[in-house]
Amino acid sequence: MKRKEKAKRIGEILDNLYPETPIPLDHNDSYTLLVAVMLSAQTTDKKVNQVTPSLFKIAPNPEAMASLDVDEIKEIIKEIGLAPTKAKNLKRMAEQIISKGGEVIPDWDFLESLAGVGHKTASVVMSQAFGIPAFPVDTHIHRLATRWGLSNGKNVERTEKDLKAVFSKETWNSRHLQIIYFGREHCPARFHDLTDCLICSWAASKKRINSERRRN
Repeated sequence: MKRKEKAKRIGEILDNLYPETPIPLDHNDSYTLLVAVMLSAQTTDKKVNQVTPSLFKIAPNPEAMASLDVDEIKEIIKEIGLAPTKAKNLKRMAEQIISKGGEVIPDWDFLESLAGVGHKTASVVMSQAFGIPAFPVDTHIHRLATRWGLSNGKNVERTEKDLKAVFSKETWNSRHLQIIYFGREHCPARFHDLTDCLICSWAASKKRINSERRRN
């Protein structure tokens, strides 16, 4: 089965399972979404959502965040992974936004120039805050795309390119969330029987199924 044919069938399954694709990170606007996504690296969305209400209460905008000491930010987000580094990045990011007009704008160069903001974070903000087609690829999407044979799995950059090639542009903003949801609920990284999976059972190669069986 060709990749595009496989992607079409996968898309139909995902659309049936997840007709709605709410953003799992609580936020109020493009700025608070940016902050939440920055905090989510190597941390669960659940943990981020537990921490951000206190942070957004005192730093709901770039000006308020920039006025805080790094230690103040770190104390609020201390339960988040990599808190010291993220606290520094949040303050610096807020200062940069202020220096460039005070607003989060839908511009790739602008977003990727901010401290602590890489291409994946920028992609989430562009797609979910501004509705601009993007396909954010995190480790979970990278893993499933490789498992399903939609990408060669060499790196996330390649995976993003491959997924954009097989899924229509108008589906990108929902499709990446659907894949994340499916991975969490039906297709875990470990101790997963690929032969009993709604997608892996037919999308994964025999070689992949056997290698994961041996690994588990």
